[in-house]
Amino acid sequence: MPHEIRHLTAEDLPLLDSILDLFAEAFDAPEAYSAARPSPAWARRLLGGEAFIALAAVEQGAVTGALAAYMLDKFEQERREIYIYDLAVAAPHRRRGIATALIAELQQIAAERGAWVIYVQADYGDAPAVALYTKLGVREDVMHFDIAVPGRADG
Repeated sequence: MPHEIRHLTAEDLPLLDSILDLFAEAFDAPEAYSAARPSPAWARRLLGGEAFIALAAVEQGAVTGALAAYMLDKFEQERREIYIYDLAVAAPHRRRGIATALIAELQQIAAERGAWVIYVQADYGDAPAVALYTKLGVREDVMHFDIAVPGRADG
């Protein structure tokens, strides 16, 4: 049975929980995705706004893949960019075109919203992600830095 790509709305809180479950397992990061989940009010606000985009691949009622992205309104020009923050497919469903379908749906949303480009970060050594993104886009080699925030327990 083929998957359906769903663009989550403020009414899709159970789907958002399923996406968080998928990311926790796929990235082996239960602490990051399960320890402090947002309140229903926060999640509704996030899903109801334009700046956050959540997509889920659903097959027979189960989330098999998901994408979370942020739309950024630029200041130097009147244009928008979309950043793919997380993208994962459940292990039993990989190599079936789900990630490509999620990105294709995001491309449609980007076109509808007047975005200039979609960009994503891949980690060195993540060959499947690098292969997918190479197939779909142009590679740029950049560095990424996490800058601590004073007063944060982890900063």
